[in-house]
Amino acid sequence: MKIVVQEAPFDFGAEAQAFSDAAKGAGAVVTFTGVVREADAGAMAVMEIEHYPGMTEKALEKIAAEAMTRWSLTDALVIHRHGRLVPGDQIMMVATAARHRVAAFEAAEYLMDYLKSRAPFWKKEILDDGAAAWVDAKDEDEDALSRW
Repeated sequence: MKIVVQEAPFDFGAEAQAFSDAAKGAGAVVTFTGVVREADAGAMAVMEIEHYPGMTEKALEKIAAEAMTRWSLTDALVIHRHGRLVPGDQIMMVATAARHRVAAFEAAEYLMDYLKSRAPFWKKEILDDGAAAWVDAKDEDEDALSRW
């Protein structure tokens, strides 16, 4: 299991290949990457993501360990960026490996739902006109997490 919280961009292809190469005994590897999209309220220039170092990694380690146990994963990877990102930038990556595809897919969805609604990151959208607002939690994200 590997948890990375970083400001720098990551190479999705290299990360996915390294994860897959190390996934011994797995019959399925699932990968997902999230990309910064435009704001709902208008043209977004920048998304600023803040976190508390140490606390964030500990929270991600806990939820990844839970996924490892619950779905009998052979491995899991979570990468999440912080700092200033622009639309089109990769913001996060989840990878799971399991003996069977259903477990790998479900564990990946679980981790993505957690990252979207409960992970200790705070996001601020800064629009082209300079207006800024913190991103509020959405009901649909909480609903997605409630199924687990």
